Amino acid sequence: MMPDATTTNVAGDSAHIGVQAGTVHGDVSVYTTFADDPPERKCETGVRFLDGGIPGRAWQLINEAVMTGYRTDEACFHWLLALVSGRTRRELSEEEVGLLRAAPGRFQLADDNAWADGVQAVYRLLDSAEKPEADVRVMLEFDGLGHVQRAMILRHLELFLDGPLKDQMWYRAFTRAEQDQMAGDRTERVWKFFEPVPAGPRERKTRPPVIPASIWIQAVTATAVLTMAAAYIGHLLAREGRFSVLAAYALSVTGAYLGARDGVEWCFRTVRRHAKDREYGVPRQRGTGTPPGGFARGVDQRFDHYFAVYVPSGVDRATWLAATAGIRKSMRDEVVETYQEARVGVERISWLIRHRVGDVRKRWEKGTLWKYREELATPPSVKIVTILGLAALTGGGIWVVGDALLISPLDVSCSVVLVLMGGWGAARAWLSIVLERRRSAADAAESGRTLEEDRAAFVRWKVKLADKPEDREMAAWLDCDRKVLLNEALRHYKLSMSDVIAHAFIETRAGSAKRARVRGGPWRHLRYRIMVFLLTTDGVRQLTVELDFKQGTFHDRQRDNYRFEVIAAVRVSQSDDDERTFELALVNGQDIKVQVTGPGMEELQQGEAPGTVSEVTLDAAGLHHTLHVLEGIAAEGKGWIAQYRHGEPPDSVTAVMGGPAN
Repeated sequence: MMPDATTTNVAGDSAHIGVQAGTVHGDVSVYTTFADDPPERKCETGVRFLDGGIPGRAWQLINEAVMTGYRTDEACFHWLLALVSGRTRRELSEEEVGLLRAAPGRFQLADDNAWADGVQAVYRLLDSAEKPEADVRVMLEFDGLGHVQRAMILRHLELFLDGPLKDQMWYRAFTRAEQDQMAGDRTERVWKFFEPVPAGPRERKTRPPVIPASIWIQAVTATAVLTMAAAYIGHLLAREGRFSVLAAYALSVTGAYLGARDGVEWCFRTVRRHAKDREYGVPRQRGTGTPPGGFARGVDQRFDHYFAVYVPSGVDRATWLAATAGIRKSMRDEVVETYQEARVGVERISWLIRHRVGDVRKRWEKGTLWKYREELATPPSVKIVTILGLAALTGGGIWVVGDALLISPLDVSCSVVLVLMGGWGAARAWLSIVLERRRSAADAAESGRTLEEDRAAFVRWKVKLADKPEDREMAAWLDCDRKVLLNEALRHYKLSMSDVIAHAFIETRAGSAKRARVRGGPWRHLRYRIMVFLLTTDGVRQLTVELDFKQGTFHDRQRDNYRFEVIAAVRVSQSDDDERTFELALVNGQDIKVQVTGPGMEELQQGEAPGTVSEVTLDAAGLHHTLHVLEGIAAEGKGWIAQYRHGEPPDSVTAVMGGPAN
């Protein structure tokens, strides 16, 4: 089973492929907190938000923990990073500036541990940010930090630093991003994040034997009449001492038993094979009764999709689809019947549909797709025994009846009539009973075998998904992609990082690409549309690309350049269904519109408040910082640049920290 097949849409004939819905991993609760959680638990969750690229929510939780007395060195380190992550100094409020200024006195650091060293390094970096010359000691101190602390500072202080430190820190940040962009077996694992938690296999409920009471009455009554009439004829022969005829009598009874036994087997095999032929034959055209968007409709689409993708090698797709139309419908009906009442989404049983279709392809390639016809073919030995048994019954019966009529013509004639009537009625009734029971047993056995195969496939699929990346890994990879893209933009425009006054990103879903999130976390996409804005003294440089997140590659580049004076307005519009659109209007009438969040964004899980999903998604996409930068340009034009570069205290980092940290 190829995981990539789940993202390939092939539509043919009357097939229709619907929109691929998002996946919410409700079993993952890394971002879940409760009001009565202890402060250390809130701090841990806040750090996860920070690792996930959601600094706004991270700051709320970590600060809440700190305000209730949880002030470890590690908490202080993350508190500082969450406060400044993804923002410039001008984006801090006066209250936040006060918090930063009071930080050295609020936290009592230990003398010797990696987190305390990290806090001191952050203090010194903030203090040195605007000095005319970079402090070599600061960079040496930074380079001597632990791996974890150094990586987090590079990631979260990117926008906050200025001056000579900016280029040095950017060089380190980009070098690290380039190394880590494809780390952790990214190309082989990313797709697994978008796979939902699979629903376990279920056994199809087979129809139990349905035998009307009238059939049982007929079988018992007819058997009793047959037994009594046949026994009476045997009694007459024994009373008269016709032992040679009794041998023929015994032969006819034995023939009747053997003929009935193997005849039932012959009949069962023939009936079941014909039933299978009808089941797997060309189905009737499905009507329009399947509601659009319903579970059954979703199953239809998945079967159509996988049968269109899993075509055996060397076989024309049209031939394959026509030959397997009946099997496709049979399996589709079985899945709908088995899972419709289980209240699971179609995406959670896609593994099962894929497995079933893959098994059909495998059997086609092995030449065993129609093997049931061979398995249900009646062996010659069964046919021979049936025919010989019926011949023995007929021959022996004629001999017995002929001799018995000489003894008592009237009584034997009545007995023969009763034997024929009872035998016919008993044969029909018992054949119906036996065939129905064997049908039920065969269905149960087939269902059991299918269940075992499904369980094996389920285990294989669970093992395959065992190394599904965590949300923090997805965020780290995306952060690396941002830095690699930013470096591409810098190289194209021949800029150094210190030439860039400010930069900002907007990330959205590309088309109808698959998306997924963990409970409480932002949406992640398999393909992104990313816009990067570089603000320089000459104007705005804009680069728009499409990111293949699995491969970490950029496509469909589009570059735009415009002066600050041509930006007329920047806004985000929000519709009733929580669809939010970023709009950048230029004075020449050109509008740049980006749908940041689409309809259906709020697919809430238990414990999630309305609005939280879109908010953390916007936070992770960096929209708040982007709006701050571009709204300032739209409102003040080039004057915003002067204010940004020569802003008065408390914009000064030295003022923020209250002087150099010791």
